[in-house]
Amino acid sequence: MQRTCDLHTHSVFSDGTFTPAELIDAAIESGLSALALTDHNTVSGLEDFLFAAEGKPLDIVPGVEFTTADNGTELHILGLFIRPDSFEQIKQYINKASILKEESNYKLVHKLREHGYDIRYVDILENSKGHVNRANIAAELLKKGYIKSISEGFDTILSKSYGLYEPPERLSSTETISFIRSIGSVAVWAHPYIHMNFDQANEFLPRAKAAGLQGMETIYSLYDEETSQRAKEVAAHFGLCESGGSDFHGANKPDISLGKGKGNLTIPYEFYEKLKSLL
Repeated sequence: MQRTCDLHTHSVFSDGTFTPAELIDAAIESGLSALALTDHNTVSGLEDFLFAAEGKPLDIVPGVEFTTADNGTELHILGLFIRPDSFEQIKQYINKASILKEESNYKLVHKLREHGYDIRYVDILENSKGHVNRANIAAELLKKGYIKSISEGFDTILSKSYGLYEPPERLSSTETISFIRSIGSVAVWAHPYIHMNFDQANEFLPRAKAAGLQGMETIYSLYDEETSQRAKEVAAHFGLCESGGSDFHGANKPDISLGKGKGNLTIPYEFYEKLKSLL
């Protein structure tokens, strides 16, 4: 029986609904052999993640998903195999971006209230253990009955095109890759073809590789078979290790299952082994 892993998941410390301990138990129950916790722009859940994994039959990968931008395009970069002695460095690195993100969140909620949506930022903060983002705001809108799903919120009132959401200034994608390498961790490009097409990605990848990029997700919940196959070919062309993940968020993305995505994911354990060998 093939061993499998999931190298992209979220907990209550960003915009997921599972605690780190619940993620670990769910991964074991699902038969996974390795699991990464990659909350957005925070290491707040990693101590709990490490503690909860002690003595469990599961290889774990402490990680972070950095929200970055390259020439105005939002890109997500994973730092995998984060060491505890680098937690403070990461906090300092993302501090400015976190402040700008907080301001963006507050402005969005304020504009929503001006347009008749009865939500309060203090309530959103109380329901979040980590850094708030649009998914947390969408969850509050869902709770109040203004939208029928998180995805509906992103497609409508929370989209940039709707006019209420103003994206904050982002960290540089290439600088973040270099930072991840500087702290002895592995830099992986998360879901490349969600934010870029293949031509755009091929323009970015030489610069990303020069900055230290080591891997890219070739298996992802929202990829079809053709996209995944082309991603594998691109990774091979640029000499990058393959990675894969469900992007599990629990109840905030109810159609995404841990390790299985929309039911069709199989992420080989070898992905974990090859990425770990880069340390």
